[in-house]
Amino acid sequence: MKAVITVVGRDAKGIIAKTTTVLSERGVNVLDITQSVMGDIFAMVMYVDISACTIPFTALVDEMRALGEQIGVKIHTMHEDIFNSMHRI
Repeated sequence: MKAVITVVGRDAKGIIAKTTTVLSERGVNVLDITQSVMGDIFAMVMYVDISACTIPFTALVDEMRALGEQIGVKIHTMHEDIFNSMHRI
């Protein structure tokens, strides 16, 4: 099972490290990552494997959202099936 995680907000040190640390602690593997800084805006998209996640997906979504609030960014976690359904023509 896979998921797409987006992170957007003001650029600051440690956003990638803090985000990937939580994912690693939960058994989530980052398969692909892209990030960019435009002025002072940070944007990142990660494609992750959640098949070995140690907590329910809904708990991961909530934990990532809470992390975003804590570090001052918006983190949105979407299951790949939902992502694909939303973008199917």
